[in-house]
Amino acid sequence: MDSPLVSQLFRRLFQHAQCEGPQSLVRTASMATTSRSPHSRYPQIQQRRTKSTGRNESSWQQRSLFLPLDKEAEFQKYPIVTAQQLRMRRERPKRVKMLMRDFIEDSLYNPYYGYFSKQAVIFTPGEPFDFNSMRDQPEFYQALGERYVEFEDALDAKEYNETRQLWHTPTEVFSPHYGEAIGRYLLSNYLASLFPYHDLIIYEIGAGRGTLMLNILDYLREVEPSVYARTQYRIIEISTSLAEIQRTRVAAAEMGHADRVEVVNRSIFDWDEYVSSPCFFLAMEVFDNFAHDCIRYDMETEEPMQGLALIDEKGDFYEFYERNLDKWAARFFRVRHAATGGIYPTPFPQNRWMKMLAQNSPFRANLSQPEYLPIRLLQFFDILEKYFPAHRLVTSDFHALPNACPGLNAPLVQTRYQRTTVPVVTPLVHQGYFDILFPTDFITSEALYQAITGKLTKVMSHEDFMRRWAFVEDTETQSGENPLLSWYQNASVMLTV
Repeated sequence: MDSPLVSQLFRRLFQHAQCEGPQSLVRTASMATTSRSPHSRYPQIQQRRTKSTGRNESSWQQRSLFLPLDKEAEFQKYPIVTAQQLRMRRERPKRVKMLMRDFIEDSLYNPYYGYFSKQAVIFTPGEPFDFNSMRDQPEFYQALGERYVEFEDALDAKEYNETRQLWHTPTEVFSPHYGEAIGRYLLSNYLASLFPYHDLIIYEIGAGRGTLMLNILDYLREVEPSVYARTQYRIIEISTSLAEIQRTRVAAAEMGHADRVEVVNRSIFDWDEYVSSPCFFLAMEVFDNFAHDCIRYDMETEEPMQGLALIDEKGDFYEFYERNLDKWAARFFRVRHAATGGIYPTPFPQNRWMKMLAQNSPFRANLSQPEYLPIRLLQFFDILEKYFPAHRLVTSDFHALPNACPGLNAPLVQTRYQRTTVPVVTPLVHQGYFDILFPTDFITSEALYQAITGKLTKVMSHEDFMRRWAFVEDTETQSGENPLLSWYQNASVMLTV
């Protein structure tokens, strides 16, 4: 029912040129009919199928009304709902309002229409790439692009889908080398501090197809059978479809790992089991899809105002801001200020002279650009502190994203239509058809983690981590270029030490 309707909508939108108008500055009401842009989850080779790239790939973006409709009456009348309340709802809601983080959470994770539950397809290249036989990095790009086309052609042969949301992860593209590097790190730290008094216990969230788990377990079984025999691997997976794929692959793996692995189909935010044993907790490319709150600041008083999404009877979206912060946003501000000593970026000038200049400008806005607060990340750290007190976190994510929405820590929002990446400039998009991913401010995130858990950490670049723990000669081309090191220059790794 959904896909043909959305396909028709996309066709119409591609026929319209961009149309933008001024927004209400006191109480923003921006209408969103949307889509959005490329990032490393999507293969750069796919962009070469068109003659243009980036924002110019499509002739339309989010459109806002020149004179926004007055939705004040609806805003006062409609009930406020949460993503939790919508989890059993099979249809997208109308005539409601939601905190922005609940709208994003519902768009990504609703079991019936969420992006990760129903739309996302993870690319797998099949046989590992033979990097040493490739002339240079462009040859790798070409090989990856060809496998991408073959993979999607095979899917279309079974069921054609113009709006298939296909993306990849470093775990899949660089298998098994990426997973072996993580396994090498885990094994070294386990032997140095936990062996022989404790088993090697590994938790993973956001496990995708389970490739990282298989690569780690294959590595441990090959290089240290005695440790493998003491390994317990538990995946916490919110998506029912992905959890089933993970279980199937574990059972089908050569020689099997079924006795080492347990897949728990639930959200980490519903976790209530106390784990006293020392464990490693993996969260690879997970923070970017944690829901964020949207905050704007009064430019006169610097008072924060919390964003809400209003969904009217037609399913159109409008953005409102209120001065009353909910408990999580208020707590985030308190913890961040204490953890960082009050030193963190803001979407308005901190310098006194720049502030005066901005306030006296004849074209000044009375609200700042948006700032997106990682509320779910704060809650995740709470879960680790409460239920996994002896954990060691291993996480990697993007510290910067290209073509993001306007604002501080703003998301990249994008979809795919006819194998072309389509960017938009707002997270208020048709729920389930858009990837909404945020950059991670590792300076602030590290301070929050340390303040909540009391643990020490180390942050390094993705390249530095791989140079230390991967056998980089295995992913080096004949020219000396190394895609494993060069592809993720915008990613960082944070480790509990």
